[in-house]
Amino acid sequence: MTKQLLHLVLGGELTHLDSHDFKDVSNLDIVGIFPNYAEAHRAWKAAAQRTVDNAHMRYFIVHLHRLMDPEQEEQEGSHEH
Repeated sequence: MTKQLLHLVLGGELTHLDSHDFKDVSNLDIVGIFPNYAEAHRAWKAAAQRTVDNAHMRYFIVHLHRLMDPEQEEQEGSHEH
């Protein structure tokens, strides 16, 4: 069985194109939590394509597994890009 590596996909409108600050945190689009990077990437890509006309709208993949178990991640090293 493959180890579960949770990833969160979320997005929202940025205050500036060169920042990671969201204009309205209460209005973030939480796409979902996924069991691996491949599924999260598919969801991220679909969400990004839906909002391609809004230059300030950005989606991100957050590696929840790294936040939940940072010591384990350091021991194994990161294999994702």
